[in-house]
Amino acid sequence: MQASNYLTKPRIRARVLHRVLGRLPQSGRLVIVGHSLGSVIAADLVRRLPEGLEVVGMVTIGSPLAHPEFAVDKLRDMLKEPPTNLGWWVNFWNAADPVTTHRGISSVFPWIVDFRIPTVVGVHCHDAETYLADRAVAAAVGLGLFGSLCKDLVPADSGLQVPLDFAETVALMALRYAHLTKARLEGEQRDRYAEALRRVQASTVELVRARNEQEGRPVPTEIARLSVDLSDPDSVPPEPRPVSQLSKEDAIVPLLSVAASNVIRPFEISVGMDTRRQAMEDLTAEMWLGGQIGADVLASAEEARKALADGTNWVKWVALGMGAAALIAATGGLALAVAPGAFGAAAITSALAAFGPGGMIGGLLTAGTLVTAGGGGIAFGLASPATTAETVEAVVGARLAAALLRQRQGLEQDPATWSDLVETGIAVRREYARLQTISDDSAPSLKELRRKLVAVDRALTYLSKLGLAPGQSASDEVGHGST
Repeated sequence: MQASNYLTKPRIRARVLHRVLGRLPQSGRLVIVGHSLGSVIAADLVRRLPEGLEVVGMVTIGSPLAHPEFAVDKLRDMLKEPPTNLGWWVNFWNAADPVTTHRGISSVFPWIVDFRIPTVVGVHCHDAETYLADRAVAAAVGLGLFGSLCKDLVPADSGLQVPLDFAETVALMALRYAHLTKARLEGEQRDRYAEALRRVQASTVELVRARNEQEGRPVPTEIARLSVDLSDPDSVPPEPRPVSQLSKEDAIVPLLSVAASNVIRPFEISVGMDTRRQAMEDLTAEMWLGGQIGADVLASAEEARKALADGTNWVKWVALGMGAAALIAATGGLALAVAPGAFGAAAITSALAAFGPGGMIGGLLTAGTLVTAGGGGIAFGLASPATTAETVEAVVGARLAAALLRQRQGLEQDPATWSDLVETGIAVRREYARLQTISDDSAPSLKELRRKLVAVDRALTYLSKLGLAPGQSASDEVGHGST
């Protein structure tokens, strides 16, 4: 009844908003927490606040804003972009809550961070107490009020916190993703996956420890705390904490690397696409990036695979470790000399040199090289006979997937993607023309070059179709999504 009155009776709605506004100061900092209908009022309110009042953050729980009936007074149009006075907005929901329509609100407002708490079955699944009892909700409220998740009034020790480098960041994300995946498995498959994860986590920590000791660098606390005692068969590996310091732009390479890799390598356990997608959504929600980018990571990879048609299957790209290493060697490292983002080529190649292309970390780093491969030497490296067509398909597919993910997320495109592909096509055609004049038409080298050209041409055609070629705009887009 209250919801109906607020939605259908303008006088009641105006009275509610006027009463709340009347109790607020004209300036200062504010944290808004809204449950159920309160989340709708909060969304309705945030655009009406005094100019001098800054909303540090907004936490909504059990929100019905995804339902079309709650689009009052052009609310959805007004909130297509984040309000300038709003620092951040995180929304919590659980799959059993019918009021949320069993989903978050990023489907309506993509810039909002959705976080799904563990499903609560029963009559109390929508209660505010149910949501507020969850640690993640409490952490979000605490972040808004105090600006830190730390409970200590003073530092516990005087030691410096060692920041994570690229290899440590992507390894931590992969382990967290593996734990989220394990939580969604059942029965014997879950048991085997858990044991594989236990061993992989133990070896990952030891590899980082050995690498850092050799380089004279301390092991970050977030990695050190994940140690596993394999001598005790009943030991349970500590769960990694979410990685939450990355922007969407900086997260592109790590997320695509995790999605493309077997995170329990060298063990192989097939996990369904739905489970992988749900775990990836959970991962990006925990990172305060929103669950939608997690879904977009896998959707972009699948779209890239379909666009290349005969290209390498996305989940098999990790097997191209030696191929990527050969690509780096063939160009003297030039193929990875230029890459966008905080985790660019230099960080990845130095880490790859330390860990090698094998193992879980090596597989992640190899996938990272495929996503970021660029620069003046990439065309020469891909055209080289030392680089297989399979590797070229992987590199082209990874670059295409990154471009599609950026488009889905409204991020700025990497201008090198198009130019690298064009230059690669030119280099491959030159090599083909050089060999074709003497070689048999059925020569394996020519077949490899033709296969490389197919991958490059299909990627360029698809980027052009989506309006992502230089000089094109969104209005030039011919279609998106299905191929």
